[in-house]
Amino acid sequence: MLNIQKINSHISIALIDLKAFSQDYKIVNKREKERLGTQFILTQLLKTTNFELCYTPQNKPFLKNTSQHISISHSHDKLVIILNSKENTGIDIELIRDKIINIQHKFLNEKEIALAQNNPTKLITMWAAKEAMYKAYGLKELDFKHHLFILSINDSFIYGKIHKADLVKNYRLVAKQMDDYMMVYVLDELEEKI
Repeated sequence: MLNIQKINSHISIALIDLKAFSQDYKIVNKREKERLGTQFILTQLLKTTNFELCYTPQNKPFLKNTSQHISISHSHDKLVIILNSKENTGIDIELIRDKIINIQHKFLNEKEIALAQNNPTKLITMWAAKEAMYKAYGLKELDFKHHLFILSINDSFIYGKIHKADLVKNYRLVAKQMDDYMMVYVLDELEEKI
């Protein structure tokens, strides 16, 4: 039901199966399932119940009175949380579905469309990578097609960039497929240009 991974000395990720969680705890309401699932994961990750999850006006989550950076994502029966003690972070999880082929032009530029080659798994990975970067940035007013860019994808990493006016942020991300889901998270923000 709960899977916790220590990625490195400053990043931890926890994934919960909401269907199993809601059956174990007899929760029916979708929002309540997500809220209680989030509380359950954070209790396990932080090893305490003494925490306060808050949200900025832009709806970016943060843990009050701690230096931990947090990002939360859910899709259908999965809920995932990443904690990073070093820098802002982002995570996204998506169910892999073919219908993304029909909307790729809304969030990808021509170069990215060519890179994806109408492959639903690549398209979902690119969407999730852009979503993770958007969450790491934490402010609104970014257009997925015009300000968020996937520069390359290989077996190890995804390299992406936010570029809007004078703002430029470069990221290295990791994608992991779990059954019918794709999870992408920010590994780190890169200082050098890519």
